[in-house]
Amino acid sequence: DKTPDQLNKHYRLCAKHFETSMICRSSPYRTVLRDNAVPTIFDLTSHLNNPHSRHRKRIKELSEDEIRTLKQQKIEEAFEREQATQELNESNERNTVSEEGGEEQEEEAVPLTLEERENKDYLKSLFEILILMGKQNIPLDGHNVVELPEGIFTSDNFQALLEYRINAGDEVLRKRFEMTAVNLEYCSKTQQKQMLEICESCVREETLREVRDSHFFSIVTDEVVDIAGEEHLPVLVRFVDDSHNLREEFIGFLPYEADPEILAVKFHTTITEKWGLNMEYCRGQAYIVSSGFASKMKVVATRVLEKYPQAVYTLCSSCALNVWLAKSVPVVGVSIALGTIEEVCCLFNQSPQLLVELDNMISVLFQNNKEKGNELKEICRSQWTGRHDTFEVLVDLMQALVLCLDAVSSDSSVRWNNFIVGRAFVLSSALTDFDFIVTVVILKNVLSFTRAFGKNLQGQTSDVFFAAGSLTAVLHSLNEVMENIEVYHEFWFEEATNLATKLDVQIKLPGKFRRAHQGNLDSEVTSENYYKEILSVPTVEHIIQELKDIFSEQHLKALKCLSLVPSVMGQLKFNTSEEHHADMYKNDLPNPDTLSAELHCWRIKWKHRGKDIELPATIYEALHLPDIKFFPNVYALLKVLSILPVMKVENEKYEIGRKRLKAYLKNTLTEQRSSNLALLNINFDIKHDLDLMVDTYIKLYPGKVEFQEDFIPSNNSEVTEDA
Repeated sequence: DKTPDQLNKHYRLCAKHFETSMICRSSPYRTVLRDNAVPTIFDLTSHLNNPHSRHRKRIKELSEDEIRTLKQQKIEEAFEREQATQELNESNERNTVSEEGGEEQEEEAVPLTLEERENKDYLKSLFEILILMGKQNIPLDGHNVVELPEGIFTSDNFQALLEYRINAGDEVLRKRFEMTAVNLEYCSKTQQKQMLEICESCVREETLREVRDSHFFSIVTDEVVDIAGEEHLPVLVRFVDDSHNLREEFIGFLPYEADPEILAVKFHTTITEKWGLNMEYCRGQAYIVSSGFASKMKVVATRVLEKYPQAVYTLCSSCALNVWLAKSVPVVGVSIALGTIEEVCCLFNQSPQLLVELDNMISVLFQNNKEKGNELKEICRSQWTGRHDTFEVLVDLMQALVLCLDAVSSDSSVRWNNFIVGRAFVLSSALTDFDFIVTVVILKNVLSFTRAFGKNLQGQTSDVFFAAGSLTAVLHSLNEVMENIEVYHEFWFEEATNLATKLDVQIKLPGKFRRAHQGNLDSEVTSENYYKEILSVPTVEHIIQELKDIFSEQHLKALKCLSLVPSVMGQLKFNTSEEHHADMYKNDLPNPDTLSAELHCWRIKWKHRGKDIELPATIYEALHLPDIKFFPNVYALLKVLSILPVMKVENEKYEIGRKRLKAYLKNTLTEQRSSNLALLNINFDIKHDLDLMVDTYIKLYPGKVEFQEDFIPSNNSEVTEDA
């Protein structure tokens, strides 16, 4: 009842035990058993003819009584060993406790008093309510105090749930508050904040424990978000867990600082000291930024690289290269244009009626090219602002967008509400500004040189590998554009003027420039020259430099190590040399001295595989191979490569951290957001230890467990003498 693989692996049966028909010789290098192979040939008399085996001791056949006696002896021996081990462990525990100090031993021995037990049960109930509020995304505050008439008390959400729990039969809470006035705050805002911080810390620690067990990780930040009026930076961590799955988990918010140097210091301090991660094991860092924040986050990346050279600065797989490059361009006009594009996309996504109106306009404009029209309609129903070809799509849609927004803003019927009419008017004016048109056209043309390269970076593992080798050609093309910028800009500006003419937009210098030079405007300053110096030249220069920075020599070396993935090996005809590129990870390998021999075995394994065996196409597939542990160095390299932020998470169910973060931000009003509750909501499926939370609170805030006499009046209440 054993499979051929089990027979070969565990019993080491050779070919002579099988009928010839059961053996499949698929290649001259190896012999393979058929799936239904069963060993049937066993020679039980050959040892009699073997002179070397005649003098071996014969195995005595045991009677049933002897077998029973032997079994009983083994059971008794096992029991004695278990008892001895248990006694040894108990002895070690006693010694450890005595070495750490007698005080702790005395504390453990002393049972809790009734009051201490009640306090713990009380705190546990409070923590349960807070965790429920976090998981269900219920804000702490209920009614706005400003909205309530003076002297009227109303419970906030926390107190309302606490009262509901008392009414549902929680005896611990009932005893605690049965003599308390109804217009008193049961748990102060300060205590709620303290307990929330402990909840957040304990839940985060569950994830960080897995990260530390994995050793290597990468840090990724998302766009700056507004949390209750303050800017915060969402932080995610990438690592490979015990089941060999690449995961990306949200671990918290970091308060954003305007000064990049201060931000870099706080970023490092929070991750290392507050969250307890060892940055020596950080192998990648990536920052998804809103327009205008790129230069500051680049300073953070530079400071991290100075301290930890192996924390490679990379692009993030969830962000298209062209969008990332556009957001990093340090030109004000580009930032304004990107903001306008996001607002247009957001407005249409908010209203299905607007999308129908846009569909109708596209149908009219693309009557002669219905295939193109249908493609644009499909794109409009997606988040097209994150595509590699965002600016190409926008140029194609420009006329339809403007005509649609004009029709909505000038509609005299009551089809649209005032908000949509107002936004349509504002956005139509923004789209028909020549400054916006020329910015979009120039971005479209400059980024066309990096579009295919960026698309490959978000493709399959083999696409990423070969993309690393094509960077030189991309930079060569951009340098050639820079050397002939006058010629290229002339073509780009002509395209912009043609689009402006189609939209009936006047071609002129920006109003702010004309106002700034009123009275002494040089007649030689034309719109074409102005946009060349202020937009085309700095955009091309910046993109060239940004590509060099983001794809450093170290980053490219790491990407070239992707030839370890068997499908990439196959495309290279198994003629690869990972040893040279893997030098940067030499200290991360368990047996670096045997790397060369191990890589040779790895190549031979796949080169001479069976015909029916497919080559693993991704790192995810390679990490899940049954025999990957027999290649410890290869396994370590693949783990480190997979956590690089530029590599996409193959299994979508392990990328839930970012998706839940987006969902939380979308579903929660800005003023109701809380960095503590957000972590509980996003990581709602992580286990939590209530006893640990209670013990932590008691240690951090001894004597601060509030008793009945400590209750304070609520901010939105007045305590009368009768109360």
